[in-house]
Amino acid sequence: MLAPMPDNALPPDDKPETPHYHGHRQRLRERFHSAGAEALSDYELLEMVLFAALPRRDVKPLAKALIKTFGSFADVIHAPEPRLREFNGIGDAAITQLKLIAAAAHRIARGEVRQKHALASWQEVITYCRTSMAFADKEQFRLLFLDKRNQLIADEVQQTGTVDHTPVYPREVIKRALELSATAIILVHNHPSGDPTPSQADIRMTRTIVEIAKPLGITVHDHIIVGRNGHTSLKSNGLM
Repeated sequence: MLAPMPDNALPPDDKPETPHYHGHRQRLRERFHSAGAEALSDYELLEMVLFAALPRRDVKPLAKALIKTFGSFADVIHAPEPRLREFNGIGDAAITQLKLIAAAAHRIARGEVRQKHALASWQEVITYCRTSMAFADKEQFRLLFLDKRNQLIADEVQQTGTVDHTPVYPREVIKRALELSATAIILVHNHPSGDPTPSQADIRMTRTIVEIAKPLGITVHDHIIVGRNGHTSLKSNGLM
């Protein structure tokens, strides 16, 4: 004897409807391949990043909410993990996907700097510094050590501080340059506030490092401060 079919059961010939967002995903992919990334808004590009991590969810509302909260695609992928986890649906898979994109951007920018004469490819240096540090939630003091051809020998974060302060020890900076046989350095640090305007302490510290480095034949090319809202070159502004 056949059991009665439940009211909510599907007839044998019927299939579950394809979720509405599947068509949207396909259209986004087609637009990306035909017109390129520039044809997509920040939230649409973010949607595509989240597709693999959240295959069974409409990620458009989530992507829009992330952009609204953090401000841009770059801000989202560099956002602190605890903040990202505040959003419903953001778990380990989505975090990994976002941080993978951030890591890839950092590696690409670093590769551009390593392959070129630093002073002849200044825009790549700026891009690398902003990619590496502009979105960090704590201050970092980074050193780019260069050889006599102004090519990158090493890139090191010397200190990490708080949201508005990083302790810097000028003699340690020069000591490390001598250890690496560097003939020039570029100082870089970030302002988590987003405003790259140098403080008086930034200016004094830079001038101290220049004074110590000069008699040892080490040139300080610049001190770059990066933030979400741009960057400042102390050299270009006549502050060193």
